Amino acid sequence: MIPTSKTESTETSSAGRTGTFRRATRETRIEGRIDLDPVEPTVDIATGIGMLDHLMTAFAVHAGIGLEVRCDGDLEVDDHHVTEDCAIVLATLIGEALGDRTGIERFGWALVPLDESLSRSAIDLARRPSATIDLDLLRPSVGGLACENATHFLETLALTAPFTLHVRVLEGRNDHHKMESAFKSIAVAFRAAIRTCDRMTSTKGVL
Repeated sequence: MIPTSKTESTETSSAGRTGTFRRATRETRIEGRIDLDPVEPTVDIATGIGMLDHLMTAFAVHAGIGLEVRCDGDLEVDDHHVTEDCAIVLATLIGEALGDRTGIERFGWALVPLDESLSRSAIDLARRPSATIDLDLLRPSVGGLACENATHFLETLALTAPFTLHVRVLEGRNDHHKMESAFKSIAVAFRAAIRTCDRMTSTKGVL
């Protein structure tokens, strides 16, 4: 059950390349689970924002990971708190599942189309928080998600996990397609970056 505490609390646990996280504040109550190496991926996203569910599901499916996120939030205010806090939860899950980040490829990049839209993403999973996001969105919102909050979700994800993320929509006319191609390109880049390897992918000797 999601806790009903009105004060912020966090609870984490992880084993291997999996993680669980529960976060409760006066604005949202969220619980999540992640598995970076699932035999049969389970993806179940319910945030109360249709487009956010769609984008997080696309990320998980195309990254090849198992991801479950359930959120109860103050959508009567607007979509900002839910979007931001779901990004915090996903970031924390990723951080927990990656552990000390040794033995991963670290870098990933992808160029992904969706009809007329085309997005480019690059990721560095070393603990260097940086986000350069350009989704080229024109509408105020899509499917209950403010376009500015789509950008904010990705910024919060990268800065909280933390990792370096560059994503740019290169082509497109439809904002739904732009958002989706961006999230899918991030997913494909992430899938490459989390692959295991038998070397240290840093001249510093630590990620």
